[in-house]
Amino acid sequence: MKKVWAFDIGASNGRLMLNSFDGEKMYLEEIYRFPNHPIHVINHYYWNILSIFSEMKKGIQVSVQQGHDKVESLGIDTWGVDFGLLSKTGELLANPYSYRNPQNAKGMEDALQLITSEELFRQTGVETAPINTVFQLYTIKQQNPALLETADTLLLTPNLLAYLFCGEKNNEFTISSTTQMLRTGTTEWETDILKRLGISSNLLAPVKQPLTIAGDTLPSIHKELQIEPVKVINVAGHDTASALAALPLEDDQSVFMSCGTWVLIGVPVNQPVTEDKAMQWGFTNEGTIEGKYRLQKNNMGMWLLQQCRAIWEREGIDTDFEKENYLFEEAEPFRSVINPDDPRFFNPENMIMEIQLYCQETSQPIPTTQGEMIRCILESLAMKYNWVINRLEKLTSKKLKRIHMGGGAIRNKKLCQLTANATNREVVAGPVEASSIGNAIGQWIALGEIENMKQAREIVQHSFSVQHYQPIKSSSWQSAYERFVQLVDETSS
Repeated sequence: MKKVWAFDIGASNGRLMLNSFDGEKMYLEEIYRFPNHPIHVINHYYWNILSIFSEMKKGIQVSVQQGHDKVESLGIDTWGVDFGLLSKTGELLANPYSYRNPQNAKGMEDALQLITSEELFRQTGVETAPINTVFQLYTIKQQNPALLETADTLLLTPNLLAYLFCGEKNNEFTISSTTQMLRTGTTEWETDILKRLGISSNLLAPVKQPLTIAGDTLPSIHKELQIEPVKVINVAGHDTASALAALPLEDDQSVFMSCGTWVLIGVPVNQPVTEDKAMQWGFTNEGTIEGKYRLQKNNMGMWLLQQCRAIWEREGIDTDFEKENYLFEEAEPFRSVINPDDPRFFNPENMIMEIQLYCQETSQPIPTTQGEMIRCILESLAMKYNWVINRLEKLTSKKLKRIHMGGGAIRNKKLCQLTANATNREVVAGPVEASSIGNAIGQWIALGEIENMKQAREIVQHSFSVQHYQPIKSSSWQSAYERFVQLVDETSS
């Protein structure tokens, strides 16, 4: 039985999963989990990258204490777009900014005076959004130019963490494809964009394909953690790409949903889709573990409910999935709906008040109880996912019959059933830890233990269980969806 460590670091928590493989089946065990949130300091949001790295090392120590000290390799996947900057001597210059930094919106606005959204989309295939690496860099250039002048190397988050383990500098393909700086259909940086924005492309470490070995862990790591050298592997560094690798998609009529703080919805494609409609509808093209692409849209996920929970907890109100499901059932269906991707919900001071204000401004009943708020959020999310999938069908000219949902948010069975109901499609939910499993798949292929992705998906199918949700048809969904579409059109114009 061989073993690998899969670090899956999300925007709300991180975890170390031990993946064991006997040549026929995989086995997954959670070793260590820790919270991870942006830290607000003097008008900026940062990631405490050294704390994340420290927690990752603690996870390894826990694994060793449990007897899992002999592992073949480790891989790291994270959220997209964010990065750290290194000096010429290889030292981390500052805590990385978080994509939730409010200054990025102004940075994007100013950058678009120098290069248009249309040009950016044609050249990179990526949706224009203030969170993108390209606009974060331009914001730093405007507001903290000394940092860029001092910087020698930019490493995206999973590769920055891998660098701290092995000392090798590269940016893996799938995570690089989130930056809006990678030339569409290639593994080359789009230097023209950076030149027009006055940013040196020399900052960018070279792009490496997934399924490659970055290097071995450093001697200092061996000494500190009392382990033998471990290979550090370039897995699909973007958590969605790792999640997709683990989903048992059956055919080209399947759509994937990677569900967490964000929900990313898409289909695999051989080449980026850069037609005008794709750009107008906010779709993006990002890399897969196989070196191809995902045509997808980034959507709000459990962030809305996570923020409400934080407020309820501060008010001393306990909550969990079981209680939320009960409160959901007690509330009236389709009483109020919101556009969950309205910019006002990106990072408000008080999510509950922001949702209430939205409903008031759109002349809807204001959700006041927990149940009303939970139902408003979950029903609105499900309807937005239907909106996205309908447009995916138009862009691909395919009838998408089935939805494969993976990720931590599928533990919320209400969300899975509502998605089936809203879309009138079968939902196949699982595996839950899709990103961690896809991370491990990347390692097993790089190590030569699994031949290819076809074999990997077959192994996943008989290693991990899934749950099926059939749509419960109701005329109420159609009338609610029509109201939702009208609301989205009105509030987006």
